[in-house]
Amino acid sequence: MAREFDVVVLGGGPGGYVAAIRAAQAGKTVAIVEQGKLGGTCLHRGCIPSKAFLKSAAVYQTVKHAATYGVDVPESFLRFEQVKQRKQDIIDGLESGIQHLMKKGKIEVFHGRGSILGPSIFSPMPGTISVEPEEGDGELILPRQLIVATGSRPRPLNGLAFDSEYVLSSDEALDMNALPKSIVIIGGGVIGIEWASMLTDFDVEVTVVEFSDRILPTEDQAVSREVARQLKKRGVKIMTSAAAQSDSFQLTESGVTIDVDRNGDKTTLAADKLLVAIGRMANVEGIGLENTNIIVENGFIQVDDEFRTKDNHIFAIGDVIGRLQLAHVASAEGAKAVETIVNGSTTPLNYAFVPRCIYSVPEAASVGLTEAEAKAAGLDVKTGMFSFNGLGKARIEGEAAGFIKLVSDAKTDDLVGVHIVGPKATELISEGGLALVLNATAWEVGQLVHPHPALSEAFGEAALAVDGLAVHA
Repeated sequence: MAREFDVVVLGGGPGGYVAAIRAAQAGKTVAIVEQGKLGGTCLHRGCIPSKAFLKSAAVYQTVKHAATYGVDVPESFLRFEQVKQRKQDIIDGLESGIQHLMKKGKIEVFHGRGSILGPSIFSPMPGTISVEPEEGDGELILPRQLIVATGSRPRPLNGLAFDSEYVLSSDEALDMNALPKSIVIIGGGVIGIEWASMLTDFDVEVTVVEFSDRILPTEDQAVSREVARQLKKRGVKIMTSAAAQSDSFQLTESGVTIDVDRNGDKTTLAADKLLVAIGRMANVEGIGLENTNIIVENGFIQVDDEFRTKDNHIFAIGDVIGRLQLAHVASAEGAKAVETIVNGSTTPLNYAFVPRCIYSVPEAASVGLTEAEAKAAGLDVKTGMFSFNGLGKARIEGEAAGFIKLVSDAKTDDLVGVHIVGPKATELISEGGLALVLNATAWEVGQLVHPHPALSEAFGEAALAVDGLAVHA
C-alpha cells in the first residue's frame, strides 16, 4: 500500500527542504524524496563548495601580498588537497545540519529516484510517487499535495559532452584532483566569472570566452565594465563577441584546443582544460511529468504566480521553473508554495526585490533594474555613484576598487535599482534590497547616518550623489 502524506517534496535542495520545513511547521505530515544528498546542487556542487574555494583563493592572495600590510611572510604554498578537504568539511557540517532539521520537523526522507505516476488504484489524480532506491525494494508515496523541486544541471556546449577530465562542467570542476596550469572558460556569466576569479587567484592562466559583447551581460553596464577591468588587471584574458566552435574541439598531448569565431576572425585557443559555463538545464526528464497535465515549455515547468502547475495539487519551484535560478529564490518560492497549500493562496513573489550576487574579486551584487532597463521601461532616470576609493575603510581593507550605483525614477524619486562592485558587495546589497522593498527614495537612504569608518558609508554618499550632494565625491 502507498504511504500517505499531506505534502511530498520531490527534491531535497534549498527549495525542497525549506518547503518541507515550512509545511512541517504548519502541522502537515511531510516527506522528501531525494536521489542524492540533502542540500542539492547548492550545497554539494554549487554555492557552498565554490565559495569555499573562493575563500581559499582569497586567503592565498592575501598571504602572497601580506607585505602590503606590513607583515613579512617569507614563503607561501598552496596545498590544493587541503583546500578540497576544507571544502568537504564545510559541506559535511552543513549537510548534517539539514539532516538534524529533518528530524526536528519529523520530516521523513526517502532516498532514491522519485517518479510521478498517473491516476491509479491509489488515487484518481496523478501525483503518486514511486521511489526507487539504489538497493532494495521500491516504495509508493501518496501525497495530498506535491511540490516538484528537482533543480537543474549544467548545460553542455552544442553537444560537446562533459568528460570530467578535459571538458568540465562547474560541477565537475569542483572535483579536480589538481589545478591545471591553464584553462579556457566558455561563458562570461556569473558562474564563469566566479571561476575565472577563483582560478586566476590560484595562479591558473585563465581565458574567458563570452558570446555577448560584454561579460555579465544581464548586469548594469557599469558593473560589467568594472569587473572586466579588474579581472584583466589580475591577468584574466577576456574575449567578448566570441563564439566557441564546439565542432573544432580537439584533445592534444598537452590538453585541449578549441576555435573561437569573432565576426569571422578565427582564433585557436589551447589550454590544459575547458570549463563550460553557459547556463543550466532544468531536470524535467525521467520524473514522470508525462503522466500529468503539467506543461513544460522551453525546457521548464510552467507555473502560475502561486507556483501551481496545470494539476492544481502539484506545485513546482526552483531552477526547474526557470525564473531566477538562485538558491535563495528557490527557498522563497518553496515558502510561497507552502503558503498556498496551507492558506489557499499567497502574495506573488516580487523578483525585482531579489538580490543577485557575484562572488568574484571584486564582488558584485545588484537588485532591481539596471539603468538601461529603467530607461527601456520609460522612466526618466537619475543615477548616483560613489567610489569605494573615497572611503577610509575600503583603503584600510586594501580593497578600494569599485563603487555603489543607485538608479532612481526622477519623477517620483523612488529607487528602482542598486548596483555594487567592490568589497563585501554581496553583504551590502541587502540594504539596497530593503530600500526597494520599502519603496524608499534616494533622499531617504541619504538620511540614514552610516557608521564611520565603514563600507556602508558608500550607500549614503551614492544616495546623496543622485541629487549632486555627495560629500566626499
